[in-house]
Amino acid sequence: MELCRRGGKIHTKLLGGSGRFHALRGFLTHVPSLPGARGAGRLAVVAELRIAFVPGVTPDKWLDRWRERQPGIPIQATMDDAGDDPRELLASGVADLVFMRFPDGKNPADERTHVIPLYEELPVVCAPREHALELYDDEVPLDELVDETWLDMADYPPQVGGAAMALEVVGAGTGLLIVPQSVGRLYRRKDVVQKIVTGTPSTRIGIAWLKPLGDEPEDPRVEEFIGIVRGRRANSSRQPSVQERERSAAEQAQRRRQRGGQSAAGASRSGGGKKGGSSGGKPGGGKRRGGPARGRR
Repeated sequence: MELCRRGGKIHTKLLGGSGRFHALRGFLTHVPSLPGARGAGRLAVVAELRIAFVPGVTPDKWLDRWRERQPGIPIQATMDDAGDDPRELLASGVADLVFMRFPDGKNPADERTHVIPLYEELPVVCAPREHALELYDDEVPLDELVDETWLDMADYPPQVGGAAMALEVVGAGTGLLIVPQSVGRLYRRKDVVQKIVTGTPSTRIGIAWLKPLGDEPEDPRVEEFIGIVRGRRANSSRQPSVQERERSAAEQAQRRRQRGGQSAAGASRSGGGKKGGSSGGKPGGGKRRGGPARGRR
């Protein structure tokens, strides 16, 4: 199963009974190619690429392209509806990349995290059926709703059901709610009407991943997936594929070993000559001076 839900009760056997993605932490490890082995230049032990995404994001098209281009490298996408900080998911090793919603519309990139903005989401206002909102065709200005009772998403954290619970309360006629359009579609209800609302900020979606530490190179799997998300074609020359990067690394390692072997062989030959030159005889093994020749007794 390659698509599961984090924070809920789906696929608990797959996730070790916890219902959370943490059960997979550290299960798979990236091991470089073994030069000289069959299939050298590829991933000897392939690490699964782990993607996390917030509710409303639909990464299916990128996952499909990955499977087409990298059929030998498994990928798993998990919706994170537990309200975790996406950067914590990266730092803890739960995910390699995270599709995140920018808090307060600001790019959260920092000295440890790469973040690329991808697209903006339109806001929608949600109201119970038979509300005056249904009279509007496509959009409604926020100014025309100033007298309404509003729900606050801060009152509906993931622990009490999040946006799904908030929309259920909207359907009961308690108040109106503004959410990103993608979230409204995800938790659509028959007793709730939704309209695009103008006059309020949109939200932004981006993809985040950790910067390598020190002189460590970028993970080629991450680079490859970022290229897919940004629309890079399979035959693009801007960036080598995962297999090409692995093949290049294997060839470089093999050349280093060959150079090391040649140096060792040269040192051995050089050392042997010196040894031979100094072994012309044992100390005192030449003719003895100042003494009579030895004869038979």
